[in-house]
Amino acid sequence: MMSWIAANAATILVSAAVAALVLFIIIRVIRNGKKGKSPCGCGCGCESCPMGGECSPEKPSAEKKVNII
Repeated sequence: MMSWIAANAATILVSAAVAALVLFIIIRVIRNGKKGKSPCGCGCGCESCPMGGECSPEKPSAEKKVNII
């Protein structure tokens, strides 16, 4: 068992680092969501963003009206 760990130490360390980074990102996204921050993270207003009306929780999206002829 110890020889296997020694032979794969680099892979184990890199995998642990990647897993820790992914966990950190997930926790950060969840915390920012609870604070009401935008998930796009641009920091500038949503006026110039093509998805501005979709991602911002402060602005309700406009309802689309369907005209039936």
